[in-house]
Amino acid sequence: MDPDIVQEHPGNCPKCGMKLVPMNGEHEGHENHPSMEMDFRKRFFITLPLVLISIVLSPNIQKWFGFQINFDSREIVLFLIGSFIYLFGGLPFFKAARGEVSQKNPGMMTLVAFAITVGYLFSAAATFLFPGESLYWEIATLISVFLLGHWLEMRSVRGATGALTELAKLIPPSAHLLKDKTTVDVKTAELKIGNRVLVKPGEKIPIDGIVVDGESSVNESMVTGESRPIEKKKCDKVIGGTINQDGSLTIEVKKTGADTAISQIMKLITEAQASKPNVQHLADRAAGVLFYVAVIAGAASFITWVFVLPHGVVFAATVAVAAIVVACPHALGLAIPTVTTITSTLGAKNGILIKDMKGLEIARKINYVIFDKTGTLTRGEFGVAEIIQPSKSNVSKSELLKLAAAVETQSQHSIGQGIVNEAKNQKINIPSVTEFRSYPGKGASGKVQGKKIIVGNKALINDLKLETGSLEKNFKGKSNTPVYISIDGKLAGIILLADIVREESKEAIKKLHEMGIKTAMLTGDTPDVAEEVGKKLAIDTVFAQVLPQDKVGKVKKLQGEGNTVAMVGDGVNDAPSLTQAHVGIAIGAGTDVAVESADIVLMKNDPMDVVKAISLSRKTNSKMVQNLIWATGYNVFAIPTAAGALYPSLGILLRPEWAALLMSASSIIVVFNALLLRKEKLYA
Repeated sequence: MDPDIVQEHPGNCPKCGMKLVPMNGEHEGHENHPSMEMDFRKRFFITLPLVLISIVLSPNIQKWFGFQINFDSREIVLFLIGSFIYLFGGLPFFKAARGEVSQKNPGMMTLVAFAITVGYLFSAAATFLFPGESLYWEIATLISVFLLGHWLEMRSVRGATGALTELAKLIPPSAHLLKDKTTVDVKTAELKIGNRVLVKPGEKIPIDGIVVDGESSVNESMVTGESRPIEKKKCDKVIGGTINQDGSLTIEVKKTGADTAISQIMKLITEAQASKPNVQHLADRAAGVLFYVAVIAGAASFITWVFVLPHGVVFAATVAVAAIVVACPHALGLAIPTVTTITSTLGAKNGILIKDMKGLEIARKINYVIFDKTGTLTRGEFGVAEIIQPSKSNVSKSELLKLAAAVETQSQHSIGQGIVNEAKNQKINIPSVTEFRSYPGKGASGKVQGKKIIVGNKALINDLKLETGSLEKNFKGKSNTPVYISIDGKLAGIILLADIVREESKEAIKKLHEMGIKTAMLTGDTPDVAEEVGKKLAIDTVFAQVLPQDKVGKVKKLQGEGNTVAMVGDGVNDAPSLTQAHVGIAIGAGTDVAVESADIVLMKNDPMDVVKAISLSRKTNSKMVQNLIWATGYNVFAIPTAAGALYPSLGILLRPEWAALLMSASSIIVVFNALLLRKEKLYA
């Protein structure tokens, strides 16, 4: 089975011809079509008793263990049992081999079919055409081991791909539709844009939408990777599949079907799993070559043990079959796809969506990360940095903040909102304002608790001819935005505001430095503002007063110096620079996960997720290398051993059934090693 074969409609695998397995439970009637995994399991258990009988009836086994069961038609019985096991047990391998041959890409299944056919035809000839020892029990055991190995391997691979099924299960089957002031339970799939649904405490939110009534906290960890519950109120977006916790919410449906966040995430995961890193193409070519290596090894070993080192035709045939079996490139074929499959699902659980595995492959080489400042390293919101007052002031800082906030409650400007939010954070009771007047681009005024309050910039202060005295000297050299506060015609203080730096930004920059990665910041701010933020975060390179169209040039500049560059931005304004960078990382996508210009999409506005993404890339590459070394090393050792290279000197010989066990074990080891990636922590 190829774990990287993904298509939107049901049907057969274009490579091997076997039935593709649906990745979620949405396909009706799925239970009536046994998966490949269940097919191998069924054939293994049906043939197992007959395999045991063929072993017991084998003359060699009887001789080795000192017992005898002999009757006239024993060889005929062995032929009939062997024929059933060959045809029934070998059928999936024949189908898959036909698919490989039709694609002109003979591989593992072709080798398996070829090996068991050679063994079966030789045994049939020994039964009816010439007197000799048959290989029925070897071929029966070989088929049984292959069936068992593929069943166990597919169970392991299912463990790797199960995240898609889990994502599909996040969406509840029904929803409480509000209709004429009553609620009606309907199927989630029947909801339409504009419908309103009620979500009770403890229930899953059925679909993407906007809160129109109610307040609650929502657990979004299963979609965004955010561990803390997120407070939701009117006009906030919610994601289908997340869990409403402590309050009732009324939600208006905004997205349905393929447009929902869960559907987009599932689509990105399947596309990522279908995409191949460059190293996968190398492994594919090597696996294709192994088919011819196996055929040559089998033919050469047969000729050697018949003519060069004569040990009889039966011995030579046994060695040839073992050499063909052990060379099956299954481990090599699984080495990369199992890792990429787990990587994409592990990333999704952490709010990291990988659009193309080539981007993730390059990410391990990154040595320079460029961050867009506003909305990435900072919140894009103004916060109060400092309050400056005259040395002999009769008004406290909290009183000054309260009066300014009262006027700014009527303002929609981000600076004004920063003052209001600071007052709320300090739990200051904001009084009402009367006689409010706005001065566009300059500030506002109003009457608060009987006092005339003016809040504005320097231009407004100059227009009103208010004296600033020596107060301005206290913030000279600082890059913050000043807001002047006047009480009854007299300047009472200055509130300095700054774009709030995210708490996670400093830690993210520190972690990147520990990983040997330099950082740069792009901003349209003046040099003094940019340098202050850069100094606070220990950024290596600061690009100030950069216009949106000039961002690409800064990326090219660092690339021209020989750096492998990642660009981190919001995915909309930064689209050209995200495309120009070796790896484009869109941060804070939230529900809009289909960001076209990025290689990696981060669901949250958390710079630490950039560290996680690069860490994931490095750990993924490490697992790929480990798997390739194991798969290649196994073939280098196993093929000569199976061909009998160690038999003359050490008496070591691999029988076909042991070769099959070794081949299956190597595949399972590769899958198991890939599964260990799920337990990795995504911090450096």
